[in-house]
Amino acid sequence: MASPGSIAYPDRFYAAAAYAGFGAASPASSAAISRFQNDVALLLYGLHQQATAGPCNVPKPRAWNPVEQSKWTSWHGLGNMPSTEAMRLFVKILEEEDPGWYSRVPEFNPQPVVDIEMHKPKEEANTVPASTNGTSSIPEPKTISENGSSMETQDKVVILEGLSTVSAHEEWTALSVSGQRPKPRYEHGATILQDKMYIFGGNHNGRYLSDLQVLDLKSLTWSKIDAKLQEGMSDSAKTAQVSPCAGHSLISCGNKFFSIAGHTKDPSDSITVKEFDPHTCTWSIVRTYGKPPVSRGGQSVTLVGRTLVVFGGEDAKRGLLNDLHILDLETMTWDDVDAIGTPPAPRSDHAAACHAGRYLLIFGGGSHATCFNDLHVLDLETMEWARPKQQGLIPSPRAGHAGATVGENWYIVGGGNNKSGVSETLVLNMSTLAWSVVSTVEGRVPLASEGMTLLYSNYSGEDYLISFGGYNGRYSNEVYALKLSIKLDLQSSTKDQPISDSTSRVLEPEIEISQDGKIREIAVDNADSFQKNRNDEANEQLLAALKAEKEELEATLNREGLQTEQLKEEIAEAEARNTELTKELQAVRGQLAAEQSRCFKLEVDVAELRQKLQSLDALEREVELLRRQKAASEQAALDAKQKQGSGGVWGWLVGTPPDDSDS
Repeated sequence: MASPGSIAYPDRFYAAAAYAGFGAASPASSAAISRFQNDVALLLYGLHQQATAGPCNVPKPRAWNPVEQSKWTSWHGLGNMPSTEAMRLFVKILEEEDPGWYSRVPEFNPQPVVDIEMHKPKEEANTVPASTNGTSSIPEPKTISENGSSMETQDKVVILEGLSTVSAHEEWTALSVSGQRPKPRYEHGATILQDKMYIFGGNHNGRYLSDLQVLDLKSLTWSKIDAKLQEGMSDSAKTAQVSPCAGHSLISCGNKFFSIAGHTKDPSDSITVKEFDPHTCTWSIVRTYGKPPVSRGGQSVTLVGRTLVVFGGEDAKRGLLNDLHILDLETMTWDDVDAIGTPPAPRSDHAAACHAGRYLLIFGGGSHATCFNDLHVLDLETMEWARPKQQGLIPSPRAGHAGATVGENWYIVGGGNNKSGVSETLVLNMSTLAWSVVSTVEGRVPLASEGMTLLYSNYSGEDYLISFGGYNGRYSNEVYALKLSIKLDLQSSTKDQPISDSTSRVLEPEIEISQDGKIREIAVDNADSFQKNRNDEANEQLLAALKAEKEELEATLNREGLQTEQLKEEIAEAEARNTELTKELQAVRGQLAAEQSRCFKLEVDVAELRQKLQSLDALEREVELLRRQKAASEQAALDAKQKQGSGGVWGWLVGTPPDDSDS
């Protein structure tokens, strides 16, 4: 018997539908379908209807019937999914639930399929059920075509390559890669761009690395890129070697990717942003504006629209941080955000994710003494921190773990608590904040490491998680991949569809598969009246809560109005006071100008007086000189007179009389 992969669509879908009980019943299909869970049965029903009847255009059932409500919701939740895609997903879900289904189909002859029956008796198995509202029926099955033409039914040989070689779901698989593997490392940066995984930098034996490696996800072949750092903006700019770094973040944006922050041997004062162009294989330093954050490593960098949100990390002096910065990729301008609320404690080696383009989630991380398992949420519109209550199995404290988002699911892998590595792979539903375990590894494997990277890739229509590197006592350069289950995404998309109040709070109906391949309802314990009363009570409680919230908002609005009026009055008073102060200021300025003029005149007078004083000093010196000359002359005259009047000694001895003329 041929394998299912060798049968082309739509025959492959018809075979799966017949086995699952959506076509002619057979003993083999009865045994297989009895093992399906309720949610799987509903997903198969919705995909079957999408593939055979197209998008759901049937009005929602008005009558109270949990099964019909669930069937309609499952079908309607698929939206405008193409019929060919619905066929493919139908077969894939069946293969996940029952991998050997095709070997148990005795012989398959393509034949028309009809809608399944949920409430009709067994003897009406070949009739198409009417809609529960009694006005319209589910459309008749139609021939599947693609772009208006019949699908190709020739057998095709499917060759598995790249990530498609991973067959098991929800299990980690070590990839068999070729080429020269990169040096084992941790605290490196990683990103995926155009089906290629890039690895840059990291830490090996305490030494920082600067190499850039790339893994082609199609051929699973490693190669090294001889990248240079372009200095300057012109084409003739010089090139240099890229500085080794670790603890940085690699973020893809468009056809390029950025390297943000990281520890280096010679750290700079602020964060460095580098851009890599795969076409030219060159790095370039991005010129940013605003006040950049201090240099750091072990931070989280999250792409939110056209911005990068940087939180926490460890600076060059081993100081832990919990600051928040946003880089606008359009203007390359940094914004230092001062959020309200209680932020996470300073930490590094944590994980961050963005939900719904508005909420930033921070989980785990570590300080110098302890590890965390707390979850913090930042509303990027109000810039307010919150610490919501986590649901499900609360993870153990960890740091150095890695995370990746797929839709509403945030997957966390690896990490450690200073004693041992964490072995389980966790997933957080970011809408309900409920944790669950995806898989668990045993032993000292690279998946239970610190400083590893985790990336999401959609390859050939399948969702994969890819991990690389890490350290758990030894450095790793292994590549692991985990293939995600399709039904998880379909269930989350179906649950997101709006439903009425009467069905949003009811218990999920229990459904089982009958022996003839039809889905029938099992008795619901609570009667319809009880459910209705319960819904009415819930509605009344909700209405009361809304009224109370409305009154509180009105009171708040009134308070805000009063505060606004008070502020207006204060502003008017401040403006009047400002006017008076302006007038006083002008008067003071006039007085100041007059004083300045007076001071200028006084300075002129002082200068003239100084000149006069200098002249007086000169006159005094001349007068003093004349006085001295006069005194000298008088002394000389006195001396001469005394000499002449004495007559000598001999005259005195002989008694010469004095000269009368001198008397």
